Amino acid sequence: MTSTSRRAQFESWVREHHITEVECVIPDINGIARGKILPTDKFLLSVEEETLRLPESIFAQTVTGEDPEDGVIDPIDRDVRLHPDPASIRLVPWYEEPTAVVIADAHYHDGTPVPFAVRHVLRRILKLYEERGLRPVVAPELEFFFTKINTDPDYPLEPPVGRSRRPETARQSFGIDAVNEFDPVFEDVYDWCEAMRIDIDTLSHEAGAAQMEINFNHGDPLELADQTFLFKRVLRQAALKHGIYATFMAKPIETEPGSAMHVHVSLYDRATGRNVFAGEGNERFSSLFLHFIGGLQKYLPHAMLLLAPNVNSYRRLRRWSTAPINVHWGIENRTAGLRVPESKPEATRVENRIAGADANPYLAIAATLACGLLGLEQEIEPSEPVQGSAYRLAQTLPQQMPDAMRKLQQSKPLEELFGEDFVRLYLAVKRCEHEAYQRVISSWEREHLLLNV
Repeated sequence: MTSTSRRAQFESWVREHHITEVECVIPDINGIARGKILPTDKFLLSVEEETLRLPESIFAQTVTGEDPEDGVIDPIDRDVRLHPDPASIRLVPWYEEPTAVVIADAHYHDGTPVPFAVRHVLRRILKLYEERGLRPVVAPELEFFFTKINTDPDYPLEPPVGRSRRPETARQSFGIDAVNEFDPVFEDVYDWCEAMRIDIDTLSHEAGAAQMEINFNHGDPLELADQTFLFKRVLRQAALKHGIYATFMAKPIETEPGSAMHVHVSLYDRATGRNVFAGEGNERFSSLFLHFIGGLQKYLPHAMLLLAPNVNSYRRLRRWSTAPINVHWGIENRTAGLRVPESKPEATRVENRIAGADANPYLAIAATLACGLLGLEQEIEPSEPVQGSAYRLAQTLPQQMPDAMRKLQQSKPLEELFGEDFVRLYLAVKRCEHEAYQRVISSWEREHLLLNV
């Protein structure tokens, strides 16, 4: 698509919606929205003249705002061009002025994609499926907590006050009235998601106090990653409007369960539209499905850093914690890392339950599909489905961030799929974040070590 035709697409849309400002954003390594805000006319001109740019170092910025010292980005910090994707433009409904947001792809001046851009990483994996005549379909499920406003990071988070003027003090799994406590927030969330073409499905209360889950309808992996990326911002803004926080931390409250991003995956033949995971005759599952499971079992521990990207992520993955500790698979078994729901053959799918809600949705989906693809390519046979609780079995997932970093660094097959440049930068960013964490003295250390050792 030429820059002129891209401008024409945008111009038609922004004029129709009377847009006065445009947020042009990219999701960074951690899934944080970064970019520029422009008046509409300047945005259209920048699209036509390809003058919308950001420094390359944005892709190496840590969650703490630092830059790794590993030299993963050229020290001259050149500009990269942003190419806004016309299919991604949406209204931003919480502003008074008519405002749009558009997600951009990043390219160098010679037109080659920036290998660190997470949309590009996901597209790399999807192209490999396309070459095999296959079409993945995904459906994320995203958990999160509402909390009171917290202005002191040393102070633990607490459940907020709802419509009853009382905070939750007990577990309310699937409680309808417990969800209704936050109806004013969710009314905005549903209205804003409709305005932004974010296709959310069911809402339910999870096990934690003021912990909820939103399910997305199944669809194209890149589109669902875009929607999940945008939804996080929608929810935070809606919560702030009503005087509370929404957080996607994997384990925000010590005494409550963690928050996950479960990813359901099915696989379809591009020519026939048939779900290739479904078995034939008396077989419940196809060999492709079993090989996909085998790939997840073998490689997900090596991709753990993309599913559990922060030091806090590993606090969630504890035995008997509602989060998995290994990569066993089972039918309707929520203790296993890989759950296969009961379904009609045409809906045969696997649910990856390992990723935390704090994961970058582009990378969590890319990692799931990449590990499954390696299973298809190598025809990896899975273990037998686990019977009973998988918590009684060994913990085989990395338990700390350094373990996950080592496993990713040692996996040549994943490096080839994601790209050597991306893996090198991702590891550098995560090392830098972990080193920043290691410099912090926690309240636990002050409480238990100050006067006792």
